[in-house]
Amino acid sequence: MNRLIAVALLALASAPALAQPVSTAPAADLATSCQGRDGWTDAAPPERLFGNTWYVGTCGITVLLITSDHGHVLIDGGPAAAAPLVAANIEKLGFQLRDVRWIVSSHEHDDHVGALAELKRLTGARLAALPTAAPLLASGEVSRDDPQQGMSHPYPPVAPDRVLQDGHDLRVGPLQLTGYATPAHSPGSASWTWQACEQVRCRTITYADSATTISAVAYRFSDHSERVAGVRAGFARMREMPCEVLVTPHPSASGLFARMAGRTPLADPVACERYVAAAEQRFADRLTQEEASAK
Repeated sequence: MNRLIAVALLALASAPALAQPVSTAPAADLATSCQGRDGWTDAAPPERLFGNTWYVGTCGITVLLITSDHGHVLIDGGPAAAAPLVAANIEKLGFQLRDVRWIVSSHEHDDHVGALAELKRLTGARLAALPTAAPLLASGEVSRDDPQQGMSHPYPPVAPDRVLQDGHDLRVGPLQLTGYATPAHSPGSASWTWQACEQVRCRTITYADSATTISAVAYRFSDHSERVAGVRAGFARMREMPCEVLVTPHPSASGLFARMAGRTPLADPVACERYVAAAEQRFADRLTQEEASAK
């Protein structure tokens, strides 16, 4: 047996027991339940992604719960109105809200972090964020240099309890999440990786943040060299991350539900490469269009 797997299993065996899920089988899979529905607050059933990683979000917004006998980690929360839906999904799986120890997020837009303040209150969890995102989350506002300034709405402010540096780990018992600064979609964008295991088979789950470079109508990336540099740095960082099972903040961006339903392979070692390559091409096209319109 691989030594790392053996150590992880030993840690789980000696851990203090938390409430275990009473059921791991949803009434209907996500792909079926969310067919034709991708709204940010369209209720979705919770479902196991792989191992100790569960989808607890909505049809249009990904929220993940990573569980252990030492406590759980929640990634993202959806818009403010999704907080009760996420909380209900955690409880439907048989987990206790109070056992969520930490919350982390992808990027500081209301459709992904609007629910964090309420979920933090409901669970009593602490919030961790990377340096650029931390003051933005605390303010409830997007950055002034965010291309979506003026089109992304304010959200309930939520102050981080810990600031993580790029490439550093957040640990909860046997859980180890690594946070990466990937400022392609927004200045405070973060992506996360961790290992999930089923018996002796382990896979790297990669929660790669949105890679789209959308903006307010009047915004021109060509006029903001520092943002162009940030986008390219974000793409490069995503390429460096380990990647086997790709998950994105909007499930449709990575065909997540079809993969969870077994219609297409869940794991793909080049999924992140394709994800980034497509985003780079879209961004290159955007810059070309801006240049052409300036003539």
